[in-house]
Amino acid sequence: MSTSAQLRSALVDRLTEDGSLSDPGWRGAAGAVPRELFTGSYFMPVAGSVPTSYRPVREGEPGWLEGVYSDATLITQLDGRIRPDDVTEGAVPGSPSSSSTLPSLVLRMWHQLDAEDGHRVLEIGTGTGYSTALGAYRLGDAGLTSIEYDPVVGGAAATALKAAGFAPRLIIGDGLRGDPDGGRYDRIVATCSVRYIPLPWLHQVRPGGKILVTLSGWSYANALALLDVTGPGEATGRFLPGYTSFMIARPHDRPPRPALALLPGDERPSRIDPAQLDDWTGGWVAQLAAPSAERMGAGAEQILWDVSTGSQARTAPDRDGGWTVVQRGPVRLWDQVERAVQRWQAVGGPHQEAFGITVSAAGQRVWLGTEDRPGWDLPI
Repeated sequence: MSTSAQLRSALVDRLTEDGSLSDPGWRGAAGAVPRELFTGSYFMPVAGSVPTSYRPVREGEPGWLEGVYSDATLITQLDGRIRPDDVTEGAVPGSPSSSSTLPSLVLRMWHQLDAEDGHRVLEIGTGTGYSTALGAYRLGDAGLTSIEYDPVVGGAAATALKAAGFAPRLIIGDGLRGDPDGGRYDRIVATCSVRYIPLPWLHQVRPGGKILVTLSGWSYANALALLDVTGPGEATGRFLPGYTSFMIARPHDRPPRPALALLPGDERPSRIDPAQLDDWTGGWVAQLAAPSAERMGAGAEQILWDVSTGSQARTAPDRDGGWTVVQRGPVRLWDQVERAVQRWQAVGGPHQEAFGITVSAAGQRVWLGTEDRPGWDLPI
């Protein structure tokens, strides 16, 4: 049976070969931090289950350690309360609410953050503490502060960090408010996603510092952005290559909603193929255009629902090979999505790295191509 050290070394080799680990300092961190201290038991999705259910993989059982050192996200909590050891038998349904992010993504983000020795770094979302441990190893305990929203999750992370020999500053609280004691940071990195850049972050990073965060929304489309802070409350940045997603920060998540009832409305032909919303960037563009809507469905049969206004849009194939859309409510959701997707398609449908973001006192705006082009306002 392979030991933890052997599996960790093999993971480092794989991540070095695929380009996730190019910096010797972060390679040393990945080789030194025992991930099993931060995961314990975890959940794995049951293939083919609808809705998705999860089975616990218990600490110490056959295959557990190999799973820990796979380059995979390990789910450690469901519905904000259910942990693997709470499940006595079988599998359970639920929505993931805490996890240990796949090592290649964590390490790639630490590389992209470009933190240096002597920098003060604020991490939003301690989670299991694995990412925090990597940062503490590379940058030192004194330079790292990490905030966790969930006190149970944060307590477990604190225990694991102590067991691994690390002592960064840890806070239980709402990371979207930044460090409750204020202070100036050189970098902020978030291991959760947000609907917009929280204003306290923009005042806690010094001019010239950087913020690395995933922007998401109520349709759960994601895009990773690296922003340069240009002044108090101001920043500009670009979206990065790749496909990064995180659970949305709980204060930014969609509100509770009733069961969906599809209601009659105005029907017309759709000017775009609804399946464009299944594209990684296409779905994100649609979310920019209709930020208060939740997206359901797939392919030719998409559903958009804005709970706050009661607005709905749903598409279906027609007999002539095209598509129809039915809309109702004060917000014409599909009209907004069509215009945005057509703009994106007109320039070749590029990946998110063709987009940028500007933050100022006037608001937060995502743009395609160059900053002087029209864009979409984030829902602050």
